[in-house]
Amino acid sequence: MKMTGWIMGACLAAMLGCSGGKQVLTETDVPASDARIQYVGRVIFTNPEAPLFTYPGVQIVAGFEGTSVRMKAKPKSGFYVAQIDEQEPFKVDYLNREDTITMLADSLPDGKHTVKLMYIVEGYEMRPEFYGFILDPGKDLTEAPALPTRKIEFIGNSITCGYGVEATVGTAPFSYDTENHYLSFAALTARTLKAQHVVVARSGIGIFRNYNGPYEGKPETAMPALYDYTNFNDTTQMWDYSRYTPDLVCINLGTNDTSAGRYSKTKLREAYVKFLQHVRSRYPQAKIVLMSGCMLTGERMQDVENAQNDAVAEVNARGDREVYRFTFPAQDGSLGYGANYHPSIQQQEKMANELVPFLQQLMGW
Repeated sequence: MKMTGWIMGACLAAMLGCSGGKQVLTETDVPASDARIQYVGRVIFTNPEAPLFTYPGVQIVAGFEGTSVRMKAKPKSGFYVAQIDEQEPFKVDYLNREDTITMLADSLPDGKHTVKLMYIVEGYEMRPEFYGFILDPGKDLTEAPALPTRKIEFIGNSITCGYGVEATVGTAPFSYDTENHYLSFAALTARTLKAQHVVVARSGIGIFRNYNGPYEGKPETAMPALYDYTNFNDTTQMWDYSRYTPDLVCINLGTNDTSAGRYSKTKLREAYVKFLQHVRSRYPQAKIVLMSGCMLTGERMQDVENAQNDAVAEVNARGDREVYRFTFPAQDGSLGYGANYHPSIQQQEKMANELVPFLQQLMGW
């Protein structure tokens, strides 16, 4: 099988016209609105032919017939990871593309196949849109495979996003080229647990104070104020919580709140309590896990753990017994670093390996 990812500037001609008095079949152009395409994540469908999303981790799944499949998406809009059937996943570059169409696979055995896409970067600047698929002449979509029944929501910051995970030195600056949510602990955990997962995460964000923000925080820019909207930094649509009801919510916030040594411990604890109550109001039956690490050490780590322990104890005392805590051990550099000393690929894998057994026991998975 031949698969092509990371393609730039491909020119793809439609099969139109006549040959020897015989009409040539046109390729099958499948719109993004086709009901057989499955979307997982926070997506705006105001224009059903161009679904819009900004959070990493949004997934698009479809079954199809034939020997090839191409995707259509907005140029200059970031990166995806694609997987055909059970073959090796590969990266697809739309950040550097001038056109909308990319070949994902050709020369497949003529039959039924599955295509899975995941948007892997933070798209609030690029506002990616998905336009659909192109299939062989006379071929069509089939029913997509059933999605996993287990559901997780990950709320977090750059660690959850997969910031800089593909960089090889800690001194490397941020680049969309090295961000890859597919390699994050969150995506790895979901795949290991055979669960769907939805991401609400932004680099630099906190629960009351964003990176290097004022001592008292700036709540209107922190996660709780933005959480109810479908897309990051977009107040045009509130998220419809009935579209996705997780069994489990994992919240990893606190690293940015304690940045630069200027933060209120009281505000931190209060923010955890308030946000836990807010998430609980949206998901009455879910188990919720507050997480800390792996970029925290020393006093900052202790302050976050103390604030989280106090918050969990407070909501437990108020009758919510399904809130828990988990700590990722601090990274020590032995597994390398990603950009700006964020977790490397190996460190993200270690985090997933630490988290999975805890969640298996907690959830009975």
